[in-house]
Amino acid sequence: MCTLEKQGSLFLLTLTGDDDHRLNPTLIDSLLSALSQIKSQATPGSVLITAAHGRFFSNGFDLAWAQAAGSPSQAVDRLHQMVQSFRSIVAALLSLPMPTIAAVTGHAAAAGAMLAISHDYILMKSDKAVLYMPEVDLGMTFPDYFTAMLRSKIRSAGAVRDFMLAGRKVKAAEAVKMGIVDSAHDSAESVMDAAVRLGEQLGGRKWQGEVCAEIRKSLYPEICGILGLTDRSIVSKL
Repeated sequence: MCTLEKQGSLFLLTLTGDDDHRLNPTLIDSLLSALSQIKSQATPGSVLITAAHGRFFSNGFDLAWAQAAGSPSQAVDRLHQMVQSFRSIVAALLSLPMPTIAAVTGHAAAAGAMLAISHDYILMKSDKAVLYMPEVDLGMTFPDYFTAMLRSKIRSAGAVRDFMLAGRKVKAAEAVKMGIVDSAHDSAESVMDAAVRLGEQLGGRKWQGEVCAEIRKSLYPEICGILGLTDRSIVSKL
């Protein structure tokens, strides 16, 4: 599950409960509900910070839930259900009318890494936390929108290759060098402190949220096209 609180102009969305924060239908629905609420309450200067309790930011899709369906074909159907449902979270983050920050204080694997990368900024804890796309090790291909997002957000072809094709586990300092993460910090507390400071700086600009969302979509046309997010022109001041 997740919780949502508001501190001034900051929306703090936190994954709670299970330490793995596996993205199953329950958590996906909870996140979608929170993002819908955030969008409905957005005002100029609003900022989203997403964080998680425990050792993981998110350990990806809930494969145990899929396998519990019984037969292999039913397990695949459940996996496809999660893949399709999670598209809506990525689309919601790309079209959210405010800057977004992921405060990654634990491991972010597979769809969990995608959740982090779908934000505008990523701040990450140093030490043992990693970003990891293990699909090649699990014998699974990538959904089209995963591939498009990673190509859109990671500018180095070599970094994309190592991240996706080699299943490379990337720690914070290395992720900064690869251009995936914006900054690395020594502790979970310092990650959150830095995220709040950045959020307050961004919020202080009082940008119009719809303009932020449209500019974001224009930056990533491939992934937005796959998700069906269309551009529109906005001129708020002349």
